[in-house]
Amino acid sequence: MKLVYKIWIDQSGKAFGDGPLALLKGVEQTDSLNRSAAKMGMSYSKAWGLIRTLEGRLGFPLLERKVGGPSGGGSKLTSEARELVARYEGLRRDVDQAMETLFEKHFGPLKGRSRKEREDRDAPDSRRRRGRRRK
Repeated sequence: MKLVYKIWIDQSGKAFGDGPLALLKGVEQTDSLNRSAAKMGMSYSKAWGLIRTLEGRLGFPLLERKVGGPSGGGSKLTSEARELVARYEGLRRDVDQAMETLFEKHFGPLKGRSRKEREDRDAPDSRRRRGRRRK
């Protein structure tokens, strides 16, 4: 048994979450929105659309763009984007720790038990007794 959840920052719609984080971290590693999008299985045009939407919602640019030329184009994260990535990663770590603590508090005793063990434990006393007699 495990806890599954999603978090994101909302600003008139989804403004930042795990998907955009992965896209920006890919740009940071490759200096290319195109390569980052490709690694995620996302088209370049979809990635550009996402970046433009996020920039509009966040109110600041995420990428510094360099167009073509002899050495080719590329993209780099703006200082605001680097700060956003760092802050979101810190938030994500803290949320993960808090959620794991809460999950353990509320579901720890159930983790690792079989369905039969959980049913037997939660059954009324009369059902438990009947179950034992049948053996």
